[in-house]
Amino acid sequence: MLIIKKIVFLAGMGAALFLLSAFQTGKGKKDNSTFSLTVKVNDLRNNKGDVLVALYNKKGSIPDEKFKNYFRITTGKISGDSSEVIFRNLPAGRYAVSILHDEDRNGKIKKGFILPKEGVGFSNYKKINLSNRPSFGKASFELQKNLTVLVKIIYL
Repeated sequence: MLIIKKIVFLAGMGAALFLLSAFQTGKGKKDNSTFSLTVKVNDLRNNKGDVLVALYNKKGSIPDEKFKNYFRITTGKISGDSSEVIFRNLPAGRYAVSILHDEDRNGKIKKGFILPKEGVGFSNYKKINLSNRPSFGKASFELQKNLTVLVKIIYL
């Protein structure tokens, strides 16, 4: 008889816990939503090579000439004078994008004396120069939903 009472008691406790968990208000629960970020670039000067697209999520991470500080990185194929990549399953947050028209497919920025010989670009930038150097603060944007970002390619 004692065993039956214990089984009934445990079954009742299990049912009560199940019902309580079904009616939680959601307070304290972590939002596990993820989003997609589509990065597009147009007006590439030719269709040689690929477009290297790096995604950053930390202050101070760009500029990143050696591509070591990125959160995620991928390569986009060139079609005509454009390329497009999609980053999937990104948590909400602050991000910045850096692109390289990697004409020689070596994964590095080919430079002349000081300036890049291949095209570069950053989210939120139309031009770069000594007074408008890339930074995470200026290049970053909030990702709270699926988003498409158009990055301007800059040839110096």
